[in-house]
Amino acid sequence: MIIRALYIGAVSLSLALTAQAQSNGQQSLASALQVYVFPATGQLPAQQSTDEAECYEWAVNTSGSDPFAVQNQQADQAQQTQQAQQQASQVATGSGARGAVRGAAAGALVGAIAGDTGKGAAIGAGVGLVGGRVRGNARQREAQQQVQQQGEQAQQLSQAQIDNFRKAFSACLEAKEYIVKY
Repeated sequence: MIIRALYIGAVSLSLALTAQAQSNGQQSLASALQVYVFPATGQLPAQQSTDEAECYEWAVNTSGSDPFAVQNQQADQAQQTQQAQQQASQVATGSGARGAVRGAAAGALVGAIAGDTGKGAAIGAGVGLVGGRVRGNARQREAQQQVQQQGEQAQQLSQAQIDNFRKAFSACLEAKEYIVKY
């Protein structure tokens, strides 16, 4: 209940600032949403601003999404995607080091049997490093593809939410006798 009141207060303040910005020649709420609105029956800018505010609230309630919140989610998701990609690249680096250690141990064992532990460990470390990096690079590519797919799916979902909001917003404004395009 309190959150709803705060939300309505924030929207009202935002809309009041939008009305003031319009009178100063700045961007309106509709244009910030990339929706183009023409007052078909000669509505004044103050009336249009009020109508846009009412339609904004109605569209949020009807569509279930707030485009400004969706944009913030998109920014958060982009940051999470970047962090996940960085973690995936660290996997390859760690795999090479682990492979080198395992290879050195196995090489030392084989070298001990052959009579030259040091040489066997060195060869084993080199082979293990290469093998570990190959496995790590494959894991890295796989992880990056998965992260990219998840990012694309989230982007598509976000765009669908914004499109649904714009449809609801436009329908409301058209009912108030505006010509609307997006």
